[in-house]
Amino acid sequence: MSQKDALLTKAEKKKLVFLICIILTFTVMNGTMFNVAIPDIAADFSLDPSEVTWVMTSYILVFAVGALIYGKLADMYAIRSLLTIGIILFAGGAALGFFSQSYPQLLAARMIQAAGGATIPALAFIIPARFMPESRGRVFGTVSATVAFASGLGPITGGLIGGTFDWRYLFILSILSVTAIPFLRSWLPHEERRPGKLDIIGALLTAGAVTGLLFFITMLSLTGLAVSIGLAVLFVLHIRNHPAPFIDPGMLKDKYYTTAVLTSFLGTSVMFGMIFIVPIIARQLYGLDTMEIGLLLFPGAMAAAIVGQRGGRFVETYGSEPVLKTAFILAISGSFLLSIFIGVPPLLLSLCILVQYAAFPLIQSSTANLLTELIPSEKTGIGIGMFNLMNFLSGAVSSAIFGAFLDLESTSLQLNPLTLQENVFLQSNLFLAISLTALGALLLFSFIFRNRQREQKEARAAAAEEKTL
Repeated sequence: MSQKDALLTKAEKKKLVFLICIILTFTVMNGTMFNVAIPDIAADFSLDPSEVTWVMTSYILVFAVGALIYGKLADMYAIRSLLTIGIILFAGGAALGFFSQSYPQLLAARMIQAAGGATIPALAFIIPARFMPESRGRVFGTVSATVAFASGLGPITGGLIGGTFDWRYLFILSILSVTAIPFLRSWLPHEERRPGKLDIIGALLTAGAVTGLLFFITMLSLTGLAVSIGLAVLFVLHIRNHPAPFIDPGMLKDKYYTTAVLTSFLGTSVMFGMIFIVPIIARQLYGLDTMEIGLLLFPGAMAAAIVGQRGGRFVETYGSEPVLKTAFILAISGSFLLSIFIGVPPLLLSLCILVQYAAFPLIQSSTANLLTELIPSEKTGIGIGMFNLMNFLSGAVSSAIFGAFLDLESTSLQLNPLTLQENVFLQSNLFLAISLTALGALLLFSFIFRNRQREQKEARAAAAEEKTL
């Protein structure tokens, strides 16, 4: 990629960011829209609950692994080529799903969609780091705000389309994404093929380990856990001797990188956990229908969109670390407020959700910006790919753990003495646990990163002294 090609004008950046956010909206909504369609799909194909969950599980499996692999490929191949292939697969899978007449055909469509759709969030965080380094914090904020907003818009859109027409029409929005290809190919800078080879064995071992882990998380499969552990051990042995491993061991040994990814995983688990359990609780405690549940979440999604836009500027002005700490404080506060006020009228509950929702784009944008500071530019793809993989895993982990918690139905144990209602101790305790998870992430991040700025100053001083000698 020449220097001229790498430079984008302000107008070109705005057009490109806008287009990426539109496509990203389709991708995120594609995941959340189908949550509300699961009962209709089960009825159409006469499926048991355990069978119909594969509509979501198959998508998660392929999407999570794909996010990591595309990140690695982005270190070698042109982003616009990867996005072109991804969007074609995404729209093609949607077309197959729209015309599906059998359950196996629907599953195949969802997996093809996931194989293509994984390119979009994976590369949406790499594009600012590569082509807009001077304004990447702001763009990360916009991208993260889009993810948060689309996750809240998905259930409302799914309820409207599925309720008015048929669940198959949910695929229409995904099909429309193919219209973005000419613009992406025109607006994205040209890149030359970079040196490097894909460690296929390492990629397969990683994919197998992640798949086994997801089987364990989503289906409590001990076989999946055993497979995941076994393949993870083989992967560690493999990368020790490979000249160009799929994941650089040195990157994983960097305490700052691993801590940033881990705290992002915990923070995103808190956010996805809230988004997952609020609809269930809203149906159980308040008897809200799908549209009303969507409206309960919508103010938070709007707040996240607004905060995300501002958050990118905060990252550029104050740095990633202070913004990330602020985000965790918001997540702690929102969860704790929900623990106190769960059971009160939905309007007040919506305000508590808003506080926690606002943390989501700040966690995403500040962590993405921090990772670009911690990893070399030639490893941005795989570095961000790990970030995306862990974020996606966080959704599966939080859904499984918090869902199992809600299966208890009720408890007489009151962990939060401030809880206002007496019949909601189980839900209150769950939100308290979420708040403590966010607190743990904040304490871990603060402890590990406490000396980073001093180390950076010492390194700069040593480099300057070496130059004078």
